[in-house]
Amino acid sequence: MTTSSLSRRDFNVLEKIRDPESNPTTAVLVDGTLPKDPNITDTSVYDRVSRRERDIVLAMQQLEMQLAGLRSAQTAEPIQEYRQCLSKLGELITEYPKYASARNNRAQVFRRLYGDTLLLSGDQALKGLLSDVDELEKSQAADLALSDLDWAISLLTPKSIFAAISPQAGKTLSLAHTQRAAIYHMTSKSFQAGSKINIVGRREESWTKNDFEEAASRDFALGGRYGNDIAKALAVSTNPTAKLCGQMVREAMKKEYGPAYAS
Repeated sequence: MTTSSLSRRDFNVLEKIRDPESNPTTAVLVDGTLPKDPNITDTSVYDRVSRRERDIVLAMQQLEMQLAGLRSAQTAEPIQEYRQCLSKLGELITEYPKYASARNNRAQVFRRLYGDTLLLSGDQALKGLLSDVDELEKSQAADLALSDLDWAISLLTPKSIFAAISPQAGKTLSLAHTQRAAIYHMTSKSFQAGSKINIVGRREESWTKNDFEEAASRDFALGGRYGNDIAKALAVSTNPTAKLCGQMVREAMKKEYGPAYAS
């Protein structure tokens, strides 16, 4: 069987189908000489703030090892310790409201305590570490988690597609998009007929299952754009249009190019 080679343009088209958010002409510009956080440019202040954050994150990691049985129990109340970590992150955010990394980490704690479907009311939601939470508490946690991620993304997103970003800011931005995508994705997967969104006054309050799925795909794509390869792959698997188009194109390409395309 004769084989055909694909041009650079062909590969770009296929990449666009595989990743709808991709654009080979607008790659993220990373500049290691930029401040690690664009909103805390004083190096001594950044070092002090990030050191406090690292201590909190380290405590969270130790709690996770204890919960997984990989470390002897250091506390009889690991969930209470998690709440203390949440409180400490809150204090740090109050002092430095534009420090995006702390907001990203606080959102992670909310996800760990309340689960990735904390936006949904009722017992259909998957549980986090907390098993008995009233709807008001969960609603407040959902609002804070999403607000933190919104803030982190807003604080770190470059002003234009041609503006550079530091490696540290890029990593945090990628994580914030990926975390928000995970919440949207799990909400979409758990969304059933009659499901109610347990937040008030946010855009997500009126979203449908498809709205959550599409928003998850967009955030996964942006998480991938800023460096998270897993998020980039998930952007396609969660995009209904991309999945359909991708399947159609793959079948057509296999018929056209045979083994050459498969390889």
